[in-house]
Amino acid sequence: MAIPRQLPNAITIVRILCAPVFVWMLLADDGADGALRWWAAALFIVAIATDGIDGYLARRYEIVTDLGKLLDPIADKVLTGLAFIGLSILGELPWAFTILVLVRELGITVHRLVVAGDHVVAAAWMGKLKTVAQAVALSLALLPLWTVVGEWVHVLNTVTMTIAVVLTVASGIDYVITAVRAGSGRTARR
Repeated sequence: MAIPRQLPNAITIVRILCAPVFVWMLLADDGADGALRWWAAALFIVAIATDGIDGYLARRYEIVTDLGKLLDPIADKVLTGLAFIGLSILGELPWAFTILVLVRELGITVHRLVVAGDHVVAAAWMGKLKTVAQAVALSLALLPLWTVVGEWVHVLNTVTMTIAVVLTVASGIDYVITAVRAGSGRTARR
């Protein structure tokens, strides 16, 4: 079965377009535990799940593109970044976590864009692990599960969010080390 060559990139772009809708739904009623909160969480979960779908399709049908390698991590960062910001605006996540994550994400995105003319930097395994950890932690934090299972879920949210932030910082350090080594190798070969 053939699929359109642009389908993975189109899915990625839809993920980017879902981000402002998601954040509006999250903040529209000040994060109340009502229907909009559940819908915002559901939209986030569906949108972040498309990360695996577009990647799978691109690899499975051998239609990986440089544009896809560039857009995919940006789409993840837009969606997760807005989720971190939204949770901090609602007072449900410390701003220190959000700022730490955003500095890492913006720094790496800027670097990817700067070197895009020379080469495209695809996401490394540690960055992919970070994205999965963020997706799980943010999904749990966005879902108002405390209304269903009780307040103990806040402990679970704290643990998963801490793991996600630690992996975010660790993968950022790994990215910088890899970029410095790659830069040194190119300089040495010239």
